[in-house]
Amino acid sequence: MTVFESKTLINKSVSEVYQFLEDLNNHQVLMPENIYNWSSTKDEARFTIQNMAKLALKVESRVPNQKITIIPAEEAPIALNLQWDLLEINNQTQATLTISAELNMMMKMLASGPLQKLTDFQVNALQNKLG
Repeated sequence: MTVFESKTLINKSVSEVYQFLEDLNNHQVLMPENIYNWSSTKDEARFTIQNMAKLALKVESRVPNQKITIIPAEEAPIALNLQWDLLEINNQTQATLTISAELNMMMKMLASGPLQKLTDFQVNALQNKLG
């Protein structure tokens, strides 16, 4: 597994950040511009990545105020999972997004940059939204 990680400190309580992240409807605002055809429910999101693929993701598990794990809802171009970890630090929330993907050498060369950018983008978008 190749791991991409990014974290930020948000000036909100863990419960406020968790309430936002646990609902996949809210994740559209965390996506970059190359994501379109977005549709979602609390537990599932479907979208298209421009010039790449269609993806369907679902919440696999939630640990209130600590962790949300998101996995593909159907066959995906690559095996991956996204995990948000929340930690309270001095009345703030450290939010960490980890994307783990099974990438062969060729896919690693092609996808590593975009996956790290996506991780950084989502964490920055969360900071800007809730900051």
